[in-house]
Amino acid sequence: MTASDIAARISAEVDRRFDQQIETTIEFSAIPSTRGAEGPAQDMMATLLRARGYEVDDWPIAMEDLRDLPDCGVIEHDFSRARSVVGTLRPARETGRSLILQGHCDVVPAGPLDMWKTPPYRPTIKDGWLYGRGAGDMKSGTIAALHAVDAVRAAGLKLKGRLHFQSVIEEESTGVGALSTLQRGYRADCCLLPEPTALRLTRVCVGVIWFRLKVRGEPAHVAYASEGSNAIKAAYRLIQGLEELEAEWNRRAASDPHYGAMQHPLNFNPGIIKGGDWASSVPAWCDVDCRMGILPGWDVDACRAEIEACVAKTAATHSFLASNPPQVEWSGYLSHGYVMKGGEDAVEVLRQAHDRVTTAPLEDRVGTALNDARFYSLYYDIPAFCYGPRAEKVHSFNERVELQSIRDATKAIALFVADWCGVEEA
Repeated sequence: MTASDIAARISAEVDRRFDQQIETTIEFSAIPSTRGAEGPAQDMMATLLRARGYEVDDWPIAMEDLRDLPDCGVIEHDFSRARSVVGTLRPARETGRSLILQGHCDVVPAGPLDMWKTPPYRPTIKDGWLYGRGAGDMKSGTIAALHAVDAVRAAGLKLKGRLHFQSVIEEESTGVGALSTLQRGYRADCCLLPEPTALRLTRVCVGVIWFRLKVRGEPAHVAYASEGSNAIKAAYRLIQGLEELEAEWNRRAASDPHYGAMQHPLNFNPGIIKGGDWASSVPAWCDVDCRMGILPGWDVDACRAEIEACVAKTAATHSFLASNPPQVEWSGYLSHGYVMKGGEDAVEVLRQAHDRVTTAPLEDRVGTALNDARFYSLYYDIPAFCYGPRAEKVHSFNERVELQSIRDATKAIALFVADWCGVEEA
C-alpha cells in the first residue's frame, strides 16, 4: 500500500461524500450559535460524533477550574450553559502519533439583517460560494475536519494514533473553551485547527486584549450644556489617545521578525459604545468596549499597564476627567500572541499533504487576528497551527466560504491525518 494509493483512496472518498459534507455544513451554519447560545451547535456536534463511533465527552465548563490557568479571559455573561465536546478515536494498540483536531462553534453577531444579501442563518450557495454567518469562521472548517477523518475510515483504513476531535466555544471572546479541554487533560503530539486560512499555514499570531472604558460626565439640560460635561464627547478624547498608543505600538512592530514587513499589524478597535439617558440631557456616562492587538513576545500585564497609563495621561488633559478619572475594566481576551514552538515534522507532513491536493505551494500566513492555537504552543508544548478553506467577509455582512477550497482543505487534512497518525487496513 503506497502513499499514492492511500492518497487516491482517501481523495476519492472525500469526493464521493462531498455533497453530504456540504449539507452538514449548511445545517451546522444555520444554528445561530452566538455567545451564550452555543448549546444547539454543541448538541449537533455531539450527535455527529456519537453516530461515527467516537467516545464522546460532553461537560459543563466551570470557570473556577480555569481562572488560574494562563491566558484565561474574563467572562461577564451568563456562563451556566457553557459546554465543551470532545470525541476520541482510540486504537486498540496505539503505535502512531496522536492528534487534536479542534474547531470552534461560536460565531459573532450578524448585525443589521437588512445589510445581508441573504439571511445570515439561512446558508445559501451561489456561484461556488456558501454564504452565511459562521460558514467561513469556522463551521465549514470544522465539518471539513470531521469529514476528513470520515474519508480515511471510509477508505478502509484505521488510525494507528489516538485522535481527539474537539468542538469548543468562546474562541471569539476569551478562548476558555479551548483552555477547558486542556484543563480536562486532553493532550496530543500535534494540534490542527481548520480555521479559514485559504489553504495557507498559520503558525504565528498576535495577542489580543479586551477592555472597557467607563467614562463619567456631569449631567445638565442641553440648553445649558456648558454647565455640564459630556461623557460621550470625553470618551472620544480617550479613543484618540488610544489611537496614538496604537500608532506607537505599530512603530515598535517595524523591528519584529514576523510582523516587521507589515504596514499596520496591530489594530485598536472601539467596538461597542453605550452612553447617556436622554437626547436633551448632557450624558453623564459612556462605556466603550475596545480591542487592542499585541505582538508575540509582548507581556499582557505590561501592555495593560501601558493602556492604563495612556488613558490616565489623556484624561489629565480634559477639564472634567482630570478630576474624575475614567476606569479601565478588563472584559474578555487577555491573550498573548504566539509563534509555534517546534513542530517542523508536522509542518512537513502538512506540506506533503497539501502538495498532493493542489499545485500551489504551501504558503505561510502571518495572522493579525487571534486563534486558540496559542494555548497549545505557549503553555503545553503541543505544536499547533491553522490550515483550512478560503473565506471572505469574516465578521462582516455576507460572510462566505469557497466550496472548492472546502473540498481541497478536506482532502489535505485527511491526508495529513492519515500520514501523521499512521494508518493500516481496517
